[in-house]
This record gives sequence, C-alpha cells and structure tokens, in this order.
Amino acid sequence: MAQTVSNAIEILEFVSAGPRTLGEVARLLDVHRSTALRLLQTLTSGGLTRRLPDGRYGIGYRLVGLAQHARDQFDLQARAHPHLTTLSGISGFTTHLAALEGVDIVYIDKVEPEGSVRLYSEIGKPVPLHTASAAKAVLANLPRERTLELLDGWEYTSYTSTTITSQDALLAELDRTQKRGWAVDDGEFEDFVNCIAYPIREESGQVIGAVSITALRVISDLAKLEILVPDLVRTSEAISREFRGVQGTRVGM
Repeated sequence: MAQTVSNAIEILEFVSAGPRTLGEVARLLDVHRSTALRLLQTLTSGGLTRRLPDGRYGIGYRLVGLAQHARDQFDLQARAHPHLTTLSGISGFTTHLAALEGVDIVYIDKVEPEGSVRLYSEIGKPVPLHTASAAKAVLANLPRERTLELLDGWEYTSYTSTTITSQDALLAELDRTQKRGWAVDDGEFEDFVNCIAYPIREESGQVIGAVSITALRVISDLAKLEILVPDLVRTSEAISREFRGVQGTRVGM
C-alpha cells in the first residue's frame, strides 16, 4: 500500500510538470506498462489526472479544485488569526478556529492566553463530532443530508456524564443549536472544560468552519461563558466578512 501511494505521488508530481505518455510514467516508476496503466486509471477515475486527446496524461481538474480549497483554508487561518487573538484577549480564554475538511472538522488555529493552562486540542487534529462545540456549530448549519453524510459510521464514545451518545440525541441538539445560533460543549469530552462556538460562512453563505471559546469550568461555568456570546458572534462574523472579501477579490481578478 505504501509503495502504491508513493508511486501515485510520483505520478502527480511528474504530470504536473507537463503531459506524459504511459511509457514515460512506466519508465519513471520502473514498472511494467500494465502497472503504470492501472495507477493512471485509478488516478483518472478519481479526477486527479486526466487522459488527453493525444493519449498523454495531465493533471486532473479535481486536483485543481482541491488545491483551491486548500488555499482557501490557509487564507482563512491567516485572516482569522488576529481576530482570534483579540477575542482571546477580551475573554481571557483559549480561542480556536476549526474548518470543514472533507469528512472531518479540523482545528486549524488556536490562541491561548499567556500563562493559561494548556488544553488538549491540537492544530491539524480532527475534533470529536458529537462533543466539540465547533463541530456542532458546523453540523447544525449544513444541509441535513450533508450532516448525515459526515456522521455516517460515527462512534458515539461516552467520555463524561454529559456526552451525547446517539445520533438521534445529537441531531436534536443540532436542531437546538441552529435555532439558538451558537453551539455548546457542556463538559462533554473533558468534564473540566466547557466551550461555545459560532459558525463562519463563505461568500455563498455555506458554512466552512467555526470559532470557539474554551474555558476551564472551575474558572467559568457554561452560564458565565455564554455571557461572551456577543463577542464570539462579532468575531465570527468579522472573519466571515473578511474571508468573503478575499473570495470576491479572486473572482474579480
């Protein structure tokens, strides 16, 4: 499997420099033409390469789209970071930025106040879909069929006494979240931590991520944390406006 993935990476790098024939790909990998053909057919069926009219292979349109999504995520992090820093300063708590990436919702930025207790969350790590407020903020504002797709096969592991442990219960909570406007994590992953989150939207209005504020319950219980909802909303909406502005600039270019 590792060799197959390595070969696929080599092919993508090779054809990105210019269209290549089947024979050229086979020589690059030092494999039989039939093996190279199977790899190219798999990449082509996935949209990562495409077969040109002259029989050569080039980069596929899906890869271009994936690259654009990836650039958007880096732009989102860059645009959001100053806002996260400001929100952390106002609240005195840790702020997170999460983004929807494929079938995962992943932390892509984090700001912790100086001298605060470091939290478990890690940049680049997917969040638990049934506990994290950032996940709920995203899931609650997606079309329901997309939400169900993301939750397909999800394991509702119980971490604390407040963890949501079934899809029906989570969907009910997502309905409440959508009506309320913001999401909560009431000590559902770690019983000494609670969190609130609000969605971020792109130019079309589609949800692409969320901003969250996380606090130790011994310092701020959920009721006290929710006093910060207006600041959270202003921050998330400011990030959404800036990100939409970046997208609009690209469209106009």
